[in-house]
Amino acid sequence: MNLVQSQRRFGRASPRTTAKPLIGILCCNEFADRPVQTVASRFVQPLTDIAGAAVLLVPAISDACDVDVIASRLDGLLLTGSRSNVAPHRYGALATDLARLDEQRDEVALSLAGRMIEAGRPVFGICRGLQELNVLFGGTLADAHPGSHNHPDAVGLRFDALFDHEHEVELAPDGLLNDSAMPRRVTVNSVHEQGIERLGDGLRVEAVSPSDGLVEAFSARPCGGLVLAVQWHPEWQVADETNRRFFVELGAALRHRHAAAAKAL
Repeated sequence: MNLVQSQRRFGRASPRTTAKPLIGILCCNEFADRPVQTVASRFVQPLTDIAGAAVLLVPAISDACDVDVIASRLDGLLLTGSRSNVAPHRYGALATDLARLDEQRDEVALSLAGRMIEAGRPVFGICRGLQELNVLFGGTLADAHPGSHNHPDAVGLRFDALFDHEHEVELAPDGLLNDSAMPRRVTVNSVHEQGIERLGDGLRVEAVSPSDGLVEAFSARPCGGLVLAVQWHPEWQVADETNRRFFVELGAALRHRHAAAAKAL
C-alpha cells in the first residue's frame, strides 16, 4: 500500500469529491529565438482566485495532444486570447491581410474543444477563444477595421494601453453575464482584429455591441455542458462586475461537472 492509498484508507487524504476541479488552458505557439509554448499569467490567476480551479497548461502541438486522453481528465477547458488569428480556411474564407496565424493552435483548439463539448464538459472562450468556438459551431469571422471601436490603432502603444480601448456592450436581459431582469449596457475593453460575421448554429447571444450589432458574447449547452465565450478580455479587469461574473459562471460550471464525475466513480 502506497502513501496515498494509506492516507485515503485512514481518512487523511481527500478523495476526488473534495479536490479542486481541473481546467485546461490552451497555450499558443510563439516563435522568437526558439519555438515555445506560452500562455499569459493573467489568464491563470482568476481561475484560481475566483473560479477555485486547478490549472493545467495544454500545449498547442497537435502531435503531442491526445484529445481523447486530455478531454477525459479535464473538468473544463479555457481557450484564451492570442496574438494570432484563426486561419481563414477554417471557416471557408479567403486569406486576409491579417497573416499572423497559429495553425497548430487552430487544430488543437477545435479538436479538443469539440471533444470536450461532445462529452458534456464546459468550455470557455476569451477573444480568440470566442472566435474559435464560433468557427467550431459553423460560424464565420470578419476582419475588424483599424481604428474602429473593436480594433485599436496599436502603433506606438504600450501593451497595457491597448486595454484602455473600450466601448459599450448590451447584455442579454436574462443572460448569464447579467444579474438583473432588464437589459443593461456595460463598458468593456476591445483588443481584437477579428470578430463574428455569422453566428454559429445553436449559439445564444449574451452580449452585443449596440453601435454596430457585433455579437460580443454567446453561450450554449449543446450536450449538457456550458459553453460561454466573450470577445473582450475579462481577465484584465476582474474587479469589474461583468468580468467577475464570467469567472464565477466558469467556476460554477466546473464544480458541477466535477461533482457529477465524482458521483459516477
